[in-house]
Amino acid sequence: MRCQFARPEQFWSGKLPALIWGKYGGVMKRAIAAMKYQNHPELGQLFGLALAEAWLNSSPYRRAGKLTVVPIPMHPKKLQERGFNQAELIAKSFCDLTGYPMEAGGLERTRQTQALFGLSAEERSREISGALSVGKVFRRRPPRGAVLLIDDVYTTGTTCREAAEVLQGQGISTYGIAAIATTGDKGTGVKVKSQKSKVKKHTPSVRQFAGRVACPPEGIAQSPIHY
Repeated sequence: MRCQFARPEQFWSGKLPALIWGKYGGVMKRAIAAMKYQNHPELGQLFGLALAEAWLNSSPYRRAGKLTVVPIPMHPKKLQERGFNQAELIAKSFCDLTGYPMEAGGLERTRQTQALFGLSAEERSREISGALSVGKVFRRRPPRGAVLLIDDVYTTGTTCREAAEVLQGQGISTYGIAAIATTGDKGTGVKVKSQKSKVKKHTPSVRQFAGRVACPPEGIAQSPIHY
């Protein structure tokens, strides 16, 4: 599948390294839009398994110690509207395959934010600042070892950095972020090299699954990414 990266760990560097399965575009973009806007939460399971296979074949996995998986949270109002948190769905099947424990309540979204798409780096930071907090579970009992954050689409990393800083304030370290796709847009700091992966796959492809659901309406397919 052309949208999958040959080396998902190519972004594993810096203060908050990332492992990213593929490029946000084409079939991948339509599949993510179908999951979020056409009520296809079952795609989250497929994404999580694909991300887990990439993780288990990566050097960050081999170097990792004890990890707890934490999905990037949604605001309760938005969660009620959509009916599910796509990051949590991805994280659940990711953990089913990797065997890591997941704590969906490790982080909380305490303030609803506008879409970060189209905002400058400074505007993104201002918008997300103070919108996340450490969940009650971690406040009562911090995890043993570091946290691995899970999200669906990685853009500039603003939300993930805020999450890592909030966790650090509670003495909880973040090992990195794993996401199913990156936009590779200007200003993200991510240089996309779209190559076909040589990793043996055991899950159905996104193309196969996306073919079973209707393509989202043009307006939805081109919608900004909401976090």
